Amino acid sequence: MATDPRTRVSPNDVSDAEVNRAPPDPEVLEKAKRRRFTAEYRLDIVRQADACKEPGEIGALLRREGLYSSALLLWRRQRDAGALSTMKGQKRGPKAKVVNPEVTALTKEVACLQRKLTQAEAIIEVQKKIAEILGILPKPQANDESD
Repeated sequence: MATDPRTRVSPNDVSDAEVNRAPPDPEVLEKAKRRRFTAEYRLDIVRQADACKEPGEIGALLRREGLYSSALLLWRRQRDAGALSTMKGQKRGPKAKVVNPEVTALTKEVACLQRKLTQAEAIIEVQKKIAEILGILPKPQANDESD
């Protein structure tokens, strides 16, 4: 019996692969990150492109490296302007703060002295409480200024 494609498919006509098919994965894939090329890599690609003599060699180079011709054009312009040679060793982002070593040493010393002061104040408070409990009155301090 010939089946007409416009007719309804019976459950017996469904293959096992279609029945056992796993549901699609609902997890969202991570967004692709932009590629960043070092100055050495850019210069290397520009040199390789300049060495290409036969027709189609540059296209093969770009396909092999996964690059666009516009990137090669931009890199050639940067090389001609001298920008690629000055890019070596440059780091992105804000510059690190330069801190004077003397300031760092003094900051550490201040923190140490503050800890010692806090400890001394705590000891004095305990001594005052002990004196109060024992009924010992502190000696009055002599004032330098007499009225």
